[in-house]
This record gives sequence, C-alpha cells and structure tokens, in this order.
Amino acid sequence: MQKNLVRMLELVHSFFDMKNDSEQLQVNEATQARLRRIHPMCLTEVANEDGPILWLLLFPTTSTLMDSFLKNEINEQQLFDQTELGRTDYDVIYLCSASVLPEFRNKGLATEKSIDGIEAMKKYFPIKKLCVWPFSKDGERLSKGIADKLEMPLFVKPYVV
Repeated sequence: MQKNLVRMLELVHSFFDMKNDSEQLQVNEATQARLRRIHPMCLTEVANEDGPILWLLLFPTTSTLMDSFLKNEINEQQLFDQTELGRTDYDVIYLCSASVLPEFRNKGLATEKSIDGIEAMKKYFPIKKLCVWPFSKDGERLSKGIADKLEMPLFVKPYVV
C-alpha cells in the first residue's frame, strides 16, 4: 500500500470519526459510486508518486435541502441521501470535506481543486450558493476563501463540539 494512502486514511478517520457519528456522511464504495453518478467532480484526488495528498468531496443539492440541513431538520447523511439523482436544478454546492496531508497544506491546492469542481458543475446545474459544515478553523477559512473567489454566498452550519 502506498505510504500516503495509509496516512490519508488515518487523517480522515481521526479527524471526522464517521464510524462513531451516524449523522455524518458515511463515505464508502456505494457513496462514492453515487457521488460519481451525480457528477464526476464530486470526488477529487490529487496524488504524487507516494499516493494521495488531497481528497476532496463536494456535491450539488437544492436550497430546500440546504435550508433543512442548516435548521438541523436533517443531518449530513440525510442531506446526501435526499439529494435526488438526475436532477438538473441543483442550485447549491455542499462543501463536504477537504483532506490534505500536512506538508501540502496552505499551498492553495484545496481551493484550486474546489473551484475547478464547482466550475465544472456550474456547466450542468444553476449553482448560486455554497454550504459548509466546517469541522475546523482551516475548513471555515477554506470555504470562505472559495466563496470569496467565486463571489458566491456561503451558508455555514456551525460545528458544535
């Protein structure tokens, strides 16, 4: 196994702890396949010769679902589950997660790849807003930077520890 893959898996599992929080999006093979069906840019990986250095997950959804998510009427897993396949009226991008190995952080890679993904999705969907549930100050800063660069409103669900 590539050494970066092991490190990325450890990073994701320690930071998000999905197995112990059923309200978070449970990223497994079925979830990944469904994300790719929604749009190929929902999942992005950047790798070098040692394996992945960045994993990015974002997906389009609707304002109605985003509002329910922000009001805590639905959780993150439900936001994903209730985002219907095959729609053409997605108007929100949910910035779900960006995982970057420490030595590759603060170089603009997550911002660049997020913007690439959002711009690609905007060719198919009338995206007008961004939504995020940041788990860290870095995640909050990243999402604000993306929103500023794209000149799009950002809706933030506060993370409660």
